[in-house]
Amino acid sequence: MMKAIQHHAFGGPSVLQLRDMPLPVLKPGEALVRVAVAGVNFADVVMRRGDLPIPLPNIPGVEGAGIVEAVAADVTDFKAGDRVAWAPVMAAANTGSYAQYQAVHREQLVPLPDDLSFEQAAAVTLRGLTAHYLVHDQVSIQPGTSVLVHAAAGGMGLMLVQWLKHLGATVIGTVSTEAKAQRAKSAGADHVIVYSSDDFAAKTLALTDGHGADYIIDGVGKATFTKNLDAVATRGKICIFGHASGFPDAISPLQLIPKSISVSGGYMTNFLRNREEVQRKAAELFGAMKSGWLQPDISAVFSLDEAAQAHAQLEQRESTGKLILRVD
Repeated sequence: MMKAIQHHAFGGPSVLQLRDMPLPVLKPGEALVRVAVAGVNFADVVMRRGDLPIPLPNIPGVEGAGIVEAVAADVTDFKAGDRVAWAPVMAAANTGSYAQYQAVHREQLVPLPDDLSFEQAAAVTLRGLTAHYLVHDQVSIQPGTSVLVHAAAGGMGLMLVQWLKHLGATVIGTVSTEAKAQRAKSAGADHVIVYSSDDFAAKTLALTDGHGADYIIDGVGKATFTKNLDAVATRGKICIFGHASGFPDAISPLQLIPKSISVSGGYMTNFLRNREEVQRKAAELFGAMKSGWLQPDISAVFSLDEAAQAHAQLEQRESTGKLILRVD
């Protein structure tokens, strides 16, 4: 038997309940992992609320780190005792990391170097692989490229700021409070706009001498997307990869013509199409952490039975860095 968080209905954080459950039964291609730490992500909130319908009952959690206990007969690239991390790569996510054990498909697993902790891995794998495609596969970032990052003090935003500064970009971040502004600046942001008191589009234009941002990275959605069209430069690009504030309002393609704006959607699995790509990008991510220029910002550590509190904090946008659950 194992302890796990499960919900039998969609709803608020209170639907998450700690339960005793049988160990997962391995299917072909899977490894049984003893979970050490689970990452808490907005994807978990979306699925818990029913915004993204999933089968019930469900054990949340798409990201984690731990030690392989056993593997299915057809799994040859991992073995018992291996340190691993996982995130929803190449396919739909395996949920289930809010538990002492999880059956994870081998395609989701990446080897975890001995000199990185489980806490670091659970805080960085999903967001780090997301940041990788956002800074490398959307736009060619050159020294001086102006990039506007929304929610720059969140766990994803802080990682993007660090990575963009490593590549030489001029980073403008938006945040909701002065306290969050300091966190974004500490991560390396050149300019920070508190959108509750400033019009971020007008401020971006002012900071760039009227040029606008060459590239805008938007995981917020409804509260930001339409104004991105004013803030972006001529021939600039906007990538929307999330909708933390809700689905964006519709726009007409004709609105893109005056400044020749390009808008793209970002979804991590589309940039992790095979094992070679997954392992190469994960190795680059973990290498950046070992080099010291990329560090996850863990704002709070919860125990497994505090999963509902973690969800409430994330959903209310009270956190600035990554939230994790210490399972083992």
